[in-house]
Amino acid sequence: MKILKPLFAFFLAGSLIFISSCESDDFCTQTPVTPNLVLRFYDNANRTDLKAVQRLSVIAQGKTDSLFTNTTIDSIALPLNPLAQETVYILKKNEIDGNLADNEIETLVIKYTPEDEYVSRSCGFRVIFNNVTVEVTGTPGWVDELQTTQIASLNTQNNAHVNVFH
Repeated sequence: MKILKPLFAFFLAGSLIFISSCESDDFCTQTPVTPNLVLRFYDNANRTDLKAVQRLSVIAQGKTDSLFTNTTIDSIALPLNPLAQETVYILKKNEIDGNLADNEIETLVIKYTPEDEYVSRSCGFRVIFNNVTVEVTGTPGWVDELQTTQIASLNTQNNAHVNVFH
């Protein structure tokens, strides 16, 4: 019996040391979001007033599904392809509901350099986009002007990156 007490005490002390030395599971407490490009739509006649786009549809080039379909909205967040250096979106609006002949189409070309950014062991990586340029191509359509067409680093989506005047 005298041998069991020290053995039990040794086992108990060893167990406590082992349990206290274990690390807790890592949980990602941050929000390491790969940022989207945020567009804000303004009235071209009065540049401080937000102006919603009527019946806006946004489709990524080469895709058939629309990010937004027939939506009236004054700002949008567009995801960029982290595996490429360019993302192209077709922006389509229609002032008259259901009239395909009145569709106005713009092509938005976004060029960038993607960069993986290490966040932490539990969160992993996110992608930030450097040297971002945004332009509207094609014939003049419903977009009159883009403001802030060059972005040094797209690493957050808290504010609008590009103001679109229409």
